[in-house]
Amino acid sequence: MENTQNQQETPRKTGWHKIWGVTSKIIDYLLPVAISVALIVWLFNKVNFHEMIDVVRRECNFWWVVVMMAITTLSHITRGVRWGIQLRAAGVPRMSVTKESVSIFGAYALNLIFPRLGEAWRCLFISRSENVSLSTVIGTDIGDRGSDAVVVICLTVVAFIVAHPALVDFMNHYSVGRDIESIISNWILWVAILGFITIFWLVCHYMRRYQWVSKIDNSLDMMWTGFKVLFTMKGRVAYIFLTLGIWSCYFLETYVMFQAFPFTRALVSEPGLAFGLIPGLVVFIFGSYSMAIPSNGGLGPWNLAVMFALSLYGISNTNGAAFAMVMWSFQAAWLVVLGLFSAGYVALNRKSSPEYIYKHSHIESAGKESNVSNTANTASEKSE
Repeated sequence: MENTQNQQETPRKTGWHKIWGVTSKIIDYLLPVAISVALIVWLFNKVNFHEMIDVVRRECNFWWVVVMMAITTLSHITRGVRWGIQLRAAGVPRMSVTKESVSIFGAYALNLIFPRLGEAWRCLFISRSENVSLSTVIGTDIGDRGSDAVVVICLTVVAFIVAHPALVDFMNHYSVGRDIESIISNWILWVAILGFITIFWLVCHYMRRYQWVSKIDNSLDMMWTGFKVLFTMKGRVAYIFLTLGIWSCYFLETYVMFQAFPFTRALVSEPGLAFGLIPGLVVFIFGSYSMAIPSNGGLGPWNLAVMFALSLYGISNTNGAAFAMVMWSFQAAWLVVLGLFSAGYVALNRKSSPEYIYKHSHIESAGKESNVSNTANTASEKSE
């Protein structure tokens, strides 16, 4: 009787697990799309679309957009080379600069389709092509992003120092700013965060026998393993130099785009703004934090963050939206081009990989042996 009951209960659990799995995948896919669509709809309710298009048509200098896309390409190549240093420290064989760059080109292109899809693809691509452990590659990817988080925090501190007047004005005159200030200054929030961290540590430390806790603990260990390589690997100086290069390129993308429109170009010559470096940094920081919101390549959150940051320096919503839409659209289009290049590279190099050659040579040799065997059988039948 007990065996019969267990057999009846198992399919029920499996069925619920399948339903939950399908539902979670649908939510994961639809949520970023819904966020992007909702924010873009909200944006165009605040901005006159035809006026924005007219601003782009009349005032945009697209030569600066081309320069911006060239800097984007350089930033991705630099990121690929930097990741290569970390991968070699984790035991992955040295790769060509082209292959390192392709891993980044493809990742950013796929992130336009689904958030973090590119991260998963680049880890699988390196793991399979180099025949190394996937968990090792994932650990380096987490460390790669962790070092970026450190840079963003440092840049935020710098932005609060150099752009203090604009940010104070934001806190005083906008309801969102006042809400942020009240939340940050609320001691209950910090006590709650400290309590959550303490409880989380206690659960991971004393409840490892549970499977779900063990998975979380293993993931955290993998994250730390991938991150701590940064402190022990060879080429740490080169890694730091390349990190500065990546984020300098990211900032220059925004700063160069300031030259594409007369209203942002005016910020470069305005007294007290350090040749536009201060507003450029504020726009850059706002845009960087918006990427934490799940959306397709930042569409929606990034546009609104950039538009809002520009409004701190007196730029209208229509002009800010024009700036953000041109920069995002051309970057996205260029990422698609780079993604197609990556797809072609992967397809061409798959046929020259040792695994592919072994597999197909094995099939061909098996086919030849089969033909020889069939010929011998036919000859034997005729002789009989």
